[in-house]
Amino acid sequence: MTVDVRRDFPILDREVHGRRLVYLDSAATSQKPSCVIEAIAAFYRRTNSAVHRSVHALGEESTAAYEGVREKVARFVGAPDPRGVVYVRNTTEAINLVAYAWARRRFGPGDEILSSVMEHHSNIVSWQLAAGDCGATLRYIPVTDAGELDLTDLGSLITDRTKLVAVTGMSNVLGTIPDLRPVIDAAHAVGALVLVDGAQLVPHAPVDFEAIGCDFLVFSGHKMCGPTGIGCLVSRPELLEEMDPFLGGGEMIRDVTLDGASWADVPHKFEAGSPPVAEAVGLGAAIDYLSSVGMDAVREHEADLARYGLKVLEGVGDVVVYGPRDPEHRGATFSFNIITSSGELLHPHDVGTALDQEGVAIRAGHHCAKPLMQRYDVAAMCRASCYVYNTEADIDALVEAVEKAKRFFLGG
Repeated sequence: MTVDVRRDFPILDREVHGRRLVYLDSAATSQKPSCVIEAIAAFYRRTNSAVHRSVHALGEESTAAYEGVREKVARFVGAPDPRGVVYVRNTTEAINLVAYAWARRRFGPGDEILSSVMEHHSNIVSWQLAAGDCGATLRYIPVTDAGELDLTDLGSLITDRTKLVAVTGMSNVLGTIPDLRPVIDAAHAVGALVLVDGAQLVPHAPVDFEAIGCDFLVFSGHKMCGPTGIGCLVSRPELLEEMDPFLGGGEMIRDVTLDGASWADVPHKFEAGSPPVAEAVGLGAAIDYLSSVGMDAVREHEADLARYGLKVLEGVGDVVVYGPRDPEHRGATFSFNIITSSGELLHPHDVGTALDQEGVAIRAGHHCAKPLMQRYDVAAMCRASCYVYNTEADIDALVEAVEKAKRFFLGG
């Protein structure tokens, strides 16, 4: 395998039900290396203070750490200016920020927002709410049987009425890494903006904001070895300046009178309230860690696991695996179901519980992607999702546990 970093993640030393923990739920949240855990603890032990307005030493140190991570994020994702990096709690909040601060104020009847059937609920419901408030129409790019975006009718989906396209950079269910270039080019040709949901893409592959060519890139820290409670919206500062604030309160103002207020410069205009300083420090440590491994190596490792996982899972009888078959166009996220002799599916929750007894942690359910479940005519799927710390041995343990679950539920 390309990468061998398992020893850096202390939680992977524990046992579950008397068995070695095989953690295959990183699409939900990743585990944290020791350096991230230690960075957060060190901040609280030595530096903890409010940022930006304190004139004492701790305040200055905290501010330097907090703003330093903003610069680090910009470099990590190829953003042209740290002022275009807005701290948020997670990808969901970042999408909602754009939906409220951009879409609701600028779109109206006759305008269209384009998403896809492949999206996480965050990249659907946010736009449903925005469209309902402003009178715009929400449309969707369909998904092929093979788990790719169906761009056959892209010319009729993206028109002069299209104002924004919101699409995933990597499916949290199918592992699909769609070719976004035709979508982004078509959107920009009609003057539409593009938001890329990078919650899965940014942790698993090299990302260059300018090369992608999108207008908004959103992602979460907790899926990329960082802590929960922090994520980023990345955009161009001049575009953010055109947007109204999302939340009101402290930190985001320049001045306040009883008659009104004026706003701070970006990105602080969107960062109301006490900021997540320790979480930012943890995110910075996670970026340092992933950079030391090398994102090219992370992606190569992912492709190797995808190739191996598809081969061995497809060798298991009575198992259907969803998504693309080319490991170069997908991540090592495997959604599957077990089929009974009558053609019905074993309930993924039952399968997930059985695998847990073997120490194998997977996800079971609709994965916040109910429209995609409906597209494949299933209520739910089992999902095993890998990350940089997983190995072929983990996938072997998954297959062994699936085989055991089959024997238990189906006999034989």
